[in-house]
Amino acid sequence: MAERVEEMDEDGGGQPAREDDNNSDRDDDDDDDDRLMAWMVNNGMDEDEEDDEVEELSADPEALEMDTPAERSGHIAVVDRNIMYVWGGYKNAQNHGFFDLYLPRSEIWTYDMESGVWMKHIAGGNLCTSMSGSCGVCLDGVLYLFGGHHARGNTNRIYHMHLRARSLVWEEMRDLKGLPPSSKDKLGCWVHNNRLVFFGGYGCAPQGAHRGTFEYDESSSLVWDSMGRGWNNHIHVLDLETSTWSQPITQGNTPSPRAAHACATVGNRGYVFGGRFKNYRLNDLYYIDLDTWDWHEMSVPQPGPVGRSWHSFTPVSSDLIFLFGGFTTERETLSDAWLYCVSKNEWKPFKHSHTESPRWLTLFFHRLTATSY
Repeated sequence: MAERVEEMDEDGGGQPAREDDNNSDRDDDDDDDDRLMAWMVNNGMDEDEEDDEVEELSADPEALEMDTPAERSGHIAVVDRNIMYVWGGYKNAQNHGFFDLYLPRSEIWTYDMESGVWMKHIAGGNLCTSMSGSCGVCLDGVLYLFGGHHARGNTNRIYHMHLRARSLVWEEMRDLKGLPPSSKDKLGCWVHNNRLVFFGGYGCAPQGAHRGTFEYDESSSLVWDSMGRGWNNHIHVLDLETSTWSQPITQGNTPSPRAAHACATVGNRGYVFGGRFKNYRLNDLYYIDLDTWDWHEMSVPQPGPVGRSWHSFTPVSSDLIFLFGGFTTERETLSDAWLYCVSKNEWKPFKHSHTESPRWLTLFFHRLTATSY
């Protein structure tokens, strides 16, 4: 969707894009000014403020003036039946003056994959603020939204929205039992047996006895977030039947902490490919057995995809996972596509007609119906 050649600040969370590490084109004072401006224009509320207003699901009149969503980065995109829902993210400075602008929290775009028609809707409810880098997943017609980054930092709140209801309404999931994940963004999620299984991400150091590894990012304390942040490889499970958070005891070779990776669920396996850890974009492939919680590192014969972050990794059959796009360690925005065959443990390039449209954090709109290659 957003065809950017700039990198989202993966070291600094879902903050509007800045070049990473100490190679920014702007100095810290300029970054602080921009963050302050983003705060001023952000239409969200304070973390403790609520908005109980509920609005009917209807196309915004402004949709008549705009036929497709604005270019954006750090958004979510989920599919329910034949409709894709796009929410969040931000416009970048190239498109909107001198500062990055989070997109409105109430704005949701739908794309009918049969008619090819986009439509903008206004949702009600109590979503705390506009965000980027959130984790969105759809299960049985319900959109779940966890975490993200807004103008005041990371969050670990979780919301849901019934996509098949007459009105689109955000509702925070409160009174959950157990220890929730730390505040973070750019994490992945698997869905299995009515459970949401969240993995990894970048954000605040965990408070409490979290299982897994947290790697502090030394550069994060040099800028506006004085508390510092970092990467993790934590697994947190939300059981939707019991409304309980838990952390499983895993076995095997655990992946390193990472963020902006991509997750795919195939049967009882949760696959994860790539992502960023420190200054590197990874091209490793793991899966975890979602019944036994055993990790398995896949040694895949080369050639295969290069290391990347902010890519998509989508199951297209019971044996194939489709990989598209991303961002490399060398700051290259990718347009390549690959199919990973689960049964053969093989990568194969996938030829397509969008090689001139590099992008990251994207959804490939074309339906893939192939069952083999």
